Amino acid sequence: MHKITLAQYRPQPGYRVTSGGVAVLKPGEVSHPGRRHTHPDPEIFLILEGHGRIHIDARPVDIATGDVLIVEPGEDHHLEAADTVVTSWLHLERA
Repeated sequence: MHKITLAQYRPQPGYRVTSGGVAVLKPGEVSHPGRRHTHPDPEIFLILEGHGRIHIDARPVDIATGDVLIVEPGEDHHLEAADTVVTSWLHLERA
């Protein structure tokens, strides 16, 4: 997983966006609880509001408004909200 700012973001070479959306996690909520959650291609999260953690292969990393998270293929990932977290997510696939 790479954590960068929006100003540092560059499109992922060889990939295109296939789907995406906006999700809201309430304080204490965890995405995909109790199960492994991976993808065969990268996924990008833009943290629009709030702060919390992303757990990558069970390793917690702090996240906050303005962070861009690039989850690599095969990484188990879960967002955990410390306060309300609003995120935009994008699924990629090979172009």
